[in-house]
Parts: sequence; structure tokens; C-alpha cells
Amino acid sequence: MSEYDVILMIRRRFRILVATGSLYQTLYTLERQGLIKGNWIGRRRIYVLTPKGEYASEAACIMCKRIERLVSLPVPFDGQY
Repeated sequence: MSEYDVILMIRRRFRILVATGSLYQTLYTLERQGLIKGNWIGRRRIYVLTPKGEYASEAACIMCKRIERLVSLPVPFDGQY
């Protein structure tokens, strides 16, 4: 996925426009941390998840699901604060 593809995906999925400078900085940080790998194909830089990135992505999804479950639990309320 190229930088442009990432911008389009975020725009379609979340209906927001990400500044290219913010995106480039984030991609650079993710690459430095070993979570993604970028390769030049012609004039485009294509990014893919590394095994470390896949693990981090799966862990984040698990944590999101746990948080959703915790937030959806009923909380007893006795009328006092």
C-alpha cells in the first residue's frame, strides 16, 4: 500500500483527510520501529506489515475487543455519587 493508498483508505473509511506530512511522519516512525517495511517500486514507496507489525496489529485488535466488552458491561447505580 502506498502513501496515497493509505490516505484514500483513511478518507473512505473514516471520512477525514489526513495531512500528508502527518502520514509520512507516522509511516517513517512505524518503519523505524520495525512494524512496516517500505520498498520502492518505480516512483512509489509500497509499505507492508512485518511479522512484528502483524503481531502488534493483532494485539491491538484484541485489546480493542476487550475494551469494548468492558465498556458495554452494565454498571450498578444506586443513585448516589
